[in-house]
Amino acid sequence: MKGSVMATSTSCRYIYASLALALLGACATTSNEPPEQAVQRRSTAYWQARMAGDYKKTYELSTPSYRQLRTLEQHRSKFAPTVAVKNAEVSKVSCQADRCVATLKMTVQPVLPGLNLGTIPMYVDETWLLQDGQWWYFEEP
Repeated sequence: MKGSVMATSTSCRYIYASLALALLGACATTSNEPPEQAVQRRSTAYWQARMAGDYKKTYELSTPSYRQLRTLEQHRSKFAPTVAVKNAEVSKVSCQADRCVATLKMTVQPVLPGLNLGTIPMYVDETWLLQDGQWWYFEEP
C-alpha cells in the first residue's frame, strides 16, 4: 500500500511539473504586444534577414506548415537573383483575429545582365498568420 501511495504521489509531481512547463512555454510565446506591432517587428526581421541572404532566418520565420512541406534548401532555391531588394520598410499592418496583412514599401533593383535600370519603388502586401501564439510569414508551398 505504501508503494502505491508513493507511486501516485510521484506521478502527481510529474503531472504538475509537466503542467508548469507547459504554462511557462505558453507565456514565452504570448505577449501583451498588439498584433500589428508584433507583425511589424517580425516582418522587419524577415526582410532584414532576406536582404542579408540569411535564408535560414527567413525559413525559421515561415509558418510551421510551410517548413513541414519544404526543406531549407528548397526554400533557399526559390530566391533567384533576378531582383535585388535594396530596402524594405513596413508602412502599414492590418489585422483580423489570426491573420495580418503587412504592406511594405520596397526599393528594388532588377538584375539584368548588361542593363543598369536603377532602383524601382514598389509596394508589396504579405500575409502573416497566428499559430500557437506566434506570428508566422505565410508563403505558398
